[in-house]
Parts: sequence; C-alpha cells; structure tokens
Amino acid sequence: MSRRNLQRVTALLGLVPVTTGLLTMMGVDDPLYAATHLPRDGTLDSNLRFFGGIWLGLGLCVLWMLPRIERETALFRALWLMIFLGGIGRVISLIAVGAPHAPFVALIALELIGPPLCVWWQRRVAQTCEGDRIARRGDLLRCARVAR
Repeated sequence: MSRRNLQRVTALLGLVPVTTGLLTMMGVDDPLYAATHLPRDGTLDSNLRFFGGIWLGLGLCVLWMLPRIERETALFRALWLMIFLGGIGRVISLIAVGAPHAPFVALIALELIGPPLCVWWQRRVAQTCEGDRIARRGDLLRCARVAR
C-alpha cells in the first residue's frame, strides 16, 4: 500500500482514459464502436468527439498529479468521483437500453468498485506521508535546538 505502488496503479489506470479518449476523438469512426455500425450522424459524431476530449483531459489530469499524489487529495477524489458517476451512467444505460458488449460490462465493475478503493488507498498514503513530514519537521527542530 505504498505511495510508489499507488502511483504505478494510478498511472496505469490513467492511461486508459488517455488511450480511449484519443480513440473516441475519432467520433463514429472510433474502432471501439466499429461492431455497432454507428450511423454517420453529425450530432452523434460531435458528441462522441466532445466526450472523448473530456475523457482524454481526465486521463491527462490523472497523469499530471502523479508526482504529488499524496498531496492532491481533492483533485484525486474529484477525478475518481467523475469515473464513479460514469459507472452510474453505464448502470442506467444497462437498465434502460440493455447490456453493451462484454468489455463495457466489465468497465461497470471497475468504475463502481475502483473509485472507493483508490480514494481509501490515497487517504492512507496521504496520512502516512503527512505523518512522515511532521516527524521530519520535529527532527529538524530538535537538531536546530541542539545546534544552538
């Protein structure tokens, strides 16, 4: 449950929206949707590209915060909340329209279970790092007093 492992897992998970965001920026020509034979509709294509851009941006934010993952608690939680809400959207679609292709069904589990686990893990890392900072600060103060 170390900081380094949290960074590694978060980096891998952050590459998913970067990759799929870039693909979705292809609109109706996105290979992820090839099997669905989407119509060449301007509104649909525009929305796919827009949401692909948002998804790409989310992934880039995840990668941007990696070096400070223990201090970026608010951003970390906000990004995972967005992913969780996306999972809720998938559940609504599952109920209203029906099951998507198998890989998308698997994403529902990742998007609903992953966020609470990652937020919990980041909280533990942040608390540990803060405790380490306080301990180091105390050591520095003691050293300064001894040096006088």
